Amino acid sequence: MRFAQFLLKNGSLAGIPKQVERFSKFSPSPLSMKQFIDFGSANACEKTSFVFLRQELPVRLANIMKEIDYLPDKLLGTPSVKLLTSWYSQSLMELVDFLEKDPDDKDVLKNFTQTLVNIRNRHNNVVPTMAQGVLEFKEAFGVDPVTNQNVQYFLDRFYMSRISTRMLMNQHTLIFDGSVNPAHPKHIGSIDPSCDVVEVVKDAYETSKMLCEQYYLTSPDMEIKEVNSKSPGQPIHIVYVPSHLYHMLFELFKNAMRATVETHETSPTLPPIKVRVSLGIEDLTIKMSDKGGGVPLRKIERLFSYMYTTAPSPVHVDMSRNAPLAGFGYGLPISRLYAKYFQGDLQLYSMEGYGTSAVIYLKALSSESVERLPVFNKSALRHYQASIEADDWCMPSKEPKKLALKWIQNPSPAWWSRRRRQTT
Repeated sequence: MRFAQFLLKNGSLAGIPKQVERFSKFSPSPLSMKQFIDFGSANACEKTSFVFLRQELPVRLANIMKEIDYLPDKLLGTPSVKLLTSWYSQSLMELVDFLEKDPDDKDVLKNFTQTLVNIRNRHNNVVPTMAQGVLEFKEAFGVDPVTNQNVQYFLDRFYMSRISTRMLMNQHTLIFDGSVNPAHPKHIGSIDPSCDVVEVVKDAYETSKMLCEQYYLTSPDMEIKEVNSKSPGQPIHIVYVPSHLYHMLFELFKNAMRATVETHETSPTLPPIKVRVSLGIEDLTIKMSDKGGGVPLRKIERLFSYMYTTAPSPVHVDMSRNAPLAGFGYGLPISRLYAKYFQGDLQLYSMEGYGTSAVIYLKALSSESVERLPVFNKSALRHYQASIEADDWCMPSKEPKKLALKWIQNPSPAWWSRRRRQTT
């Protein structure tokens, strides 16, 4: 256990492997958006939340910490990943300290809330720190197909785990800190029970437009249309986390604007970005279409890869900027995780030479918006132990065409023999 060996060398973290083993034996308990809302309403009980989180947060942390051990040795050895593992270890031990505390003690509840705030702040830079570690590893050792497959699988699960733990911590701290956000008085924690989807689209567009004009001195307009099949003519509202939706839309607008401006840089006008919002029985769908030249089919999946990013290496990480993860190229893969977190998805459909359509799928019903959580088990372990086998489909190349032409010009005697039998 390489991760365990690293922890044992650090005296202050010596108890971590035992706790990781203990809590990773449990599976995380996914919550639905409806459960978040029901619990956070007027009858919210801080004691109940404390009892649940002091067990659930260590389980979620331990499950993903088990998977860290299956990363390549050289990636685990990078300074960035060592720093990150120390954060997770410290946070786990701080949570474990509350397991035997009295939930009826108000000081305990107060200290727990402050501990969650400290953990959340400590983990603010987890995404760029892990991204920096991957970058260090990639530049020093390169990438092979097996490593790429394992790192992609791990990072999707690692970042999804982070989204989920922050969601839990945010809900507790926002609901029980004794204050109400004056800008969003009806929010329950970070959830808006009546999220105006079109308003979030407009907010994301305006921020992207400002950045685009700062860089290119111009920006495309937006045309937006909403279709509410459940209540025709009425604005579309769903139960959702506005910050998650904003993150996804902002990333898509940035990409669409950049592609549109660069493709039509010699044109007197820019084609607009068209957005369609549709609410059905099961899904809330947002489609964003641009005329930014499109992307070849073979490159689509690479846009969601952490290892194949073509973005320039960032000089420093500035988390105060509106552009999330600028320089790491993680915008799209992280945005897709936000969509998948509550059982949705984010897909790209492109026509090279014309443009791209990005589609966000969200669940229309809060009872079906259930957390998607990674769990460490034998199935997950098999992903890290799998190797890349030979493809069982023919791969196109130029050489077979030459061989085929030569064979047609000079067929083998056996072929002529079969041909004669078939014709007689």
